[in-house]
This record gives sequence, structure tokens and C-alpha cells, in this order.
Amino acid sequence: MTLGVIGGLGPIATAYFMELIIQMTDASKDQEHLAMIIYHSPEIADRTSYILGNSPKNPVWDMIQIGRKLADQEVACISIPCITAHYFHKELSENVPVPIIHAIQETGIELRENHIKSAGIMATDGTIHSGIFQSRLEEIGIKTFVPTKDDQKMVMELIYQEVKAGKPVDLDKFQRVSQHLREQGAQVIILGCTELSLIKRDFPIGSGYLDTMELLAQRSILRCQGRLKKEYEHLIT
Repeated sequence: MTLGVIGGLGPIATAYFMELIIQMTDASKDQEHLAMIIYHSPEIADRTSYILGNSPKNPVWDMIQIGRKLADQEVACISIPCITAHYFHKELSENVPVPIIHAIQETGIELRENHIKSAGIMATDGTIHSGIFQSRLEEIGIKTFVPTKDDQKMVMELIYQEVKAGKPVDLDKFQRVSQHLREQGAQVIILGCTELSLIKRDFPIGSGYLDTMELLAQRSILRCQGRLKKEYEHLIT
């Protein structure tokens, strides 16, 4: 089975997503890895800017066009390594004739299966403002916590001014936001932006995190009937 990927949102995150798929697959030779068709389209309009009303450019039509191209190429399912883009999941699913993995729903499933009752959310302004994590998790009885206004500003600096811009990451910001979410009562902190996944890749951030991009990679392998390495069966650190 072939996995389709709507990528480029952002570019480094897409490259890391492909790396995760390869790293997490239990394969002893090239032919046992997952086939992927990746459309790397960084020109797609910024999702957060549109959701917050700061830009009139709706990114969804470009994503639909890519999704249809992937469907024509007979992929089994589609992944989007951009969590904010899941705001458009319903519209995408209605217009693309191939299943699109819903990373936020899968996050809820993963937390519930691990008996987590409360979670902090680190994500873009667009994701936080839309409430897509909060509504899904609270539907299944998981209490959610989001950063304060000042802490959210630090999260956005990490995502946009540091990771996306290719600049050094100020890990102190990440740790301060994490600590404040735990003080509110979060058992687990969701890394709800693919750029934050890159911080987890590059730094020893410790325990009590769930990386949504790792989860998306895991679910992508399983949906496409690939073999998952045993160490990636449970993803909460």
C-alpha cells in the first residue's frame, strides 16, 4: 500500500515525517519499507494566518487539489504533517475520495488508551484558537490546558521565529511553557505542532510528552499495513 502525503507545511517538518516513517518501520531491506508519494508544496498559504482572520488566502483548495492528485495515483490513505491543517479535515475529507488520517482524533484515542485524564496543548495560535484539540479531547473526558497569553507568545516564537526560520531554539522557553502547563494539572503535554516535534528530535525534553507527528507516522505505517518496530507501539514518553 502507498501512503500519500500533503507536505511542505512546513518543509523541515515534512522531511522529518518521512524520516520518522522510515525509522519506525520494521524493515530488514529496502523493499519492506512503505511506498510514499509526497507533494512538497510550501507555497500553500499559512494556515494560522487564515484561521485567525489575518489573511484572506484560504489554504484548503490547494490541499484539496493535491489530495485529488494523490487519489488519482491510488494511494491507500493520506497524511498531512501539519497539525494546524487538520482544522480543514472535514472539508478535505468531503472533497478527496481517499481516507485522510485525523491526527487529532488519533491523539484522543492514544491518550484514552493510556488512561490519561488531563493534557496540556502546545500548538500554533491557529490550532489553539480553533479549539480542535480541546473539543475532541473534552468530548472523550480528557481535561485540557492551554498556555497563558505570554506563554503562547513563546510557543509561537519557537515555531515561527526559530524552527521554521532555521534559527537556534531557545529551549528555556519550551521548558517554561511545559512547566506552567504541568502546574495547571496536565499529566501529559501534547506537542501539537510538527515544528515542536523537531525540538523533541533535537533535545532531551524528558518524560510526559506525546508527539503528534510521531503518532501520525505510527498510524500511517499501520494504515498502510507496514510493520511497526516494537519500541514505537507506545509513544507517550
